[in-house]
Amino acid sequence: MSLHFSLPTLSGRFPAILAASTATVLTVTPALAVPHSWPAGVRAEQMPVSDGTQYVRVVGTGPAVMLLHGFGDTGDMWAPLARALMTDHTVIVPDLRGMGLSSHPEGGFEKVAQARDLVQILDRLGITQVALVTHDIGNMVGYAFAAQYPERTTRWVAMDAPLPGIGHWDEQLKNPKVWHFNFRGPDVERLVAGRERILLDRFYNELSATPAKIDEATRDHYAILYARPGAIHSAFSGQFAAFAQDAIDNQKLLAEKGKLTLPVLAIGGDHSYGARLATEIAFAADNVLSGVITNSGHWIMEEQPEQAIGIILPFLRGE
Repeated sequence: MSLHFSLPTLSGRFPAILAASTATVLTVTPALAVPHSWPAGVRAEQMPVSDGTQYVRVVGTGPAVMLLHGFGDTGDMWAPLARALMTDHTVIVPDLRGMGLSSHPEGGFEKVAQARDLVQILDRLGITQVALVTHDIGNMVGYAFAAQYPERTTRWVAMDAPLPGIGHWDEQLKNPKVWHFNFRGPDVERLVAGRERILLDRFYNELSATPAKIDEATRDHYAILYARPGAIHSAFSGQFAAFAQDAIDNQKLLAEKGKLTLPVLAIGGDHSYGARLATEIAFAADNVLSGVITNSGHWIMEEQPEQAIGIILPFLRGE
């Protein structure tokens, strides 16, 4: 079956054609960038979670949407999307465990554990159900949340990263671009200390379609956040080091609970995962659409924010 979507953006509408396949594929054309600034009215606080706190931003009213970032970013990556969603959604944007302005506990970085922390945050906010929009490591936390709490998860948008232990994950580990998955330890942290901007430049330059799309202000902003005491340790010896256990946990979740049944939109940059991301997510979910962002690598919200927003909004609204 073929589907047709008309997708609203901040400056107009994109035509998009979905062709049926293992996962339906959507491609849209480029558009102008969205200003990277938080809208007025954002409330932020440190919320207690296991052995620490997470920095959480909340804005807007309506059905809840939780936005989860990955490495190289913080929750700040979602400012353009939050601005677009806040008119008819309650938008919840945490910094992940040990990242951004969240605290730096020594453990608890397994993604199933992080999903339990998100439940604490939602309970504190009085929210029972959420849609998820996730990127990179955020995908891994998002899957752990949706698999453990399907009754609390309405829809899921997953962006440009596969899931540990699922699909072709073992092949992914052979890709030389992911050498950083095992880049950790005291000497590594000494090597990176004071050079956080150089480290992040490697990710922005090598994993983007157009490195200049990640501008100097954005690079400096995240370099400052990743230079905070404990930040690199939490990323390398926390988030990345947990991938091996995450793979085991994900395989167990899939075996015991089966595939997710909620609607999923898997978005990949055409210079990165592209439509292949939907193939990977489809190993863990039955109802998957695929969105392909043109002229973008891994950093979709920095490289082509309007394209991403133009796909995400109608999906979340069930249009």
